[in-house]
Amino acid sequence: MKIAFLASETPKAQESLKSLVARYGQYDPLAAEVMVVLGGDGFMLQCLHQYMKHDIPVFGLRRGTVGFLMNDYSDDDLLGRIENAQQTILHPLLMQATNVAGEAVESLAINEVSLLRQTKQSAHIQIKINDQVKIENLVGDGVMVATPAGSTAYNLSVHGPVIPLGSQILALTPISPFRPRRWRGAIIPSHAEVTFDILSHQKRPVSATADNTEVRDVKKVVIKESKKHRINALYDPLHNLEDRIINEQFS
Repeated sequence: MKIAFLASETPKAQESLKSLVARYGQYDPLAAEVMVVLGGDGFMLQCLHQYMKHDIPVFGLRRGTVGFLMNDYSDDDLLGRIENAQQTILHPLLMQATNVAGEAVESLAINEVSLLRQTKQSAHIQIKINDQVKIENLVGDGVMVATPAGSTAYNLSVHGPVIPLGSQILALTPISPFRPRRWRGAIIPSHAEVTFDILSHQKRPVSATADNTEVRDVKKVVIKESKKHRINALYDPLHNLEDRIINEQFS
């Protein structure tokens, strides 16, 4: 099996890299049948973004502090684990952000797209679903759209729902909302298009972030699932990503 090992810069990941390469060999990622990523969730997201367009299966091994997207680490029977792994297809979100100067920026998000106020003043954001206004004016720190894979990350920390994989839904979650007072977010179909219009954007500037890509002083942000991009993530049958998402709701 042609394996490309990618490791974060941490000593633990680098030590494992040397051991695994000595045992299984090393291939260039674009010539490999599978990529094995050594690190935590942050490094995994970095690798997924870098190689997403090449549609190479990815098997993560936890060598970082956080590893929700990773399998447990072991250097024994790696080939057998990869051959028996369950496939999970993930589709990222496409963020189309326009800033106050009229410049348009596109970026992909595997976890979430989040809008946050840039100053001490609350953000004022109008929310549309498929061009229909659902919230005239959300007042608060911001709002986000999270994928099932990202629902246990930032989304969960702001009391958003945990979403099972395969449900074909997204989480629309406010961040410290002040108005509407009782609105705590919504579950929307994954094919829906979400539009955020920033009200009073000159006085109340807002930034938009798609995973690690930030666009400041946005005026309008459109978010939709990108079906033309896909991630083939591999997980051990007894410890797959869907089970982790379910278990997270009971911890």
